Amino acid sequence: MFMNKYSSEHSVGKMCRVIKASRSGYYKWKLGIVSERTHRREYIKEEIKQVFIKSKNTYGSPRITKELKQQGIKVSRKMVAKLMQEMGLKSKVKKKYKVTTNSSHRYVVAENLLNRNFTVSRKNEVWVSDISYIDTKEGWLYITTVLDLFDRTIVGWAFSNTMYTTETSLAAFKMARMHQPIDVNKPLLFHSDRGIQYACDEFKKLLSQHNNVTQSMSRKGNCWDNAVAESFFKTLKTEHVYHHKYITRKEAAASIFGYIETWYNKHRRHKHLNNLTIFEYEQLIKINNLKNAA
Repeated sequence: MFMNKYSSEHSVGKMCRVIKASRSGYYKWKLGIVSERTHRREYIKEEIKQVFIKSKNTYGSPRITKELKQQGIKVSRKMVAKLMQEMGLKSKVKKKYKVTTNSSHRYVVAENLLNRNFTVSRKNEVWVSDISYIDTKEGWLYITTVLDLFDRTIVGWAFSNTMYTTETSLAAFKMARMHQPIDVNKPLLFHSDRGIQYACDEFKKLLSQHNNVTQSMSRKGNCWDNAVAESFFKTLKTEHVYHHKYITRKEAAASIFGYIETWYNKHRRHKHLNNLTIFEYEQLIKINNLKNAA
């Protein structure tokens, strides 16, 4: 330190005036007394580290800030970002992904009724679905998901070795209605791409069991019409799948099941929900509904 080096040549008071430091600060440093500010800084860094690890190294400064405030720790996003940079903590790098859809079939496709309206007012108002694939040493593992647009919950999913309708769209829809029963008195829009798994007679027959369910499909070659469903797979792969090497399909399925059930649906903070978890968002909606009803 500058002052310690030249203490034999200049008085402490003079050096403090030159470098605009306090005498008490100098003596505390010399005695090894850490300031309250330094204590707080180290405490916050440790809390940031714990949240970052809990998020599986996926959270950036906005979500970490939200998590810390939820724990009662007052800190700005700017400070969190600065401390993360000091500690070398960086959210996992996102990788590119591709989506394949077999829309070359003879079946009639539904009109695009969703029309990119991705914000809805209640549960079971709109479900969106998509199919993607995971690479393993055994070959592809296909995953089909059904997502509720209201709070971004994955309400149904299916793992399969093939792209057959019975193992993909049918299985995922059946799980969705089991996990989140469909209210027969309220309309539900089911939106997907134009893939054969959604356009075939078998899947349409399943939807027709519910008089209040209407089918919607993306326009040809327009991935943005089903952006939220596809975005989930991007999140899944960049936050989880790309950081594992799966030997078997069973191993991959168990790993992804864990991500969905123990992280994504329960603890992950979602940007669309103002960085709240799905549970926190649902509680907030309930409180607001009670206030409006009063």
